[in-house]
Amino acid sequence: MEFILESILNLLGFVVGLVLGIFAYIGFKNTGSPTLFRLNISFFAISIGFGVVGFGFLIESFVFGFTKVDPWIQTLGLGIQTIGYFFIAFSHGIKSFFPKSRFLKTIAVPLFIIPGNSIEHIIRSISFILLVYGTIETILSYMENRKRSTIFVAAGLGLLALGEFLGWYSIVFPKSILYFISVSTKIVGLGALFVPISQVPLRRPGFGSSV
Repeated sequence: MEFILESILNLLGFVVGLVLGIFAYIGFKNTGSPTLFRLNISFFAISIGFGVVGFGFLIESFVFGFTKVDPWIQTLGLGIQTIGYFFIAFSHGIKSFFPKSRFLKTIAVPLFIIPGNSIEHIIRSISFILLVYGTIETILSYMENRKRSTIFVAAGLGLLALGEFLGWYSIVFPKSILYFISVSTKIVGLGALFVPISQVPLRRPGFGSSV
């Protein structure tokens, strides 16, 4: 039952990310916005990342009869999602791969120094840092322009960051329900991003702090 639920959640993330990518692509075609071009890459990468894990679950289950996905499939999917998160952060004008903010470094250090770190730990840590960076930049942008759509962007990025944080703890506590909560939270975060993205084909968009 848990295996089926994990498959469904990841496939749902695949669909939501794909829809966002399509809307971002339409917006880019209509406006020529370089930000929407980066977001188009971002959402497609996130969608593919979910798809790798979701379809990996299905193939392992129906073809090989396994009840747990191989760790390398999970790590590959998360890695592709992280590429998407990087492009989201880059859309805010990120100047370096690792943020210089003392606050973000304080958050990042405990994630990297936990004993027994695997590649998945590190990938989730990088994803979390990028998403927190994007959330903070979006909040600062909202304080300047007071656009209502910016609230949905900040909420979406914040929920994605929370999902990655919970996903990291699901590795530490593998028998808990944190993994399901993590994926569900990330899907809700993508859903929040759908609100401003769904409007971009109709007007010249302003996503976050830059267009």
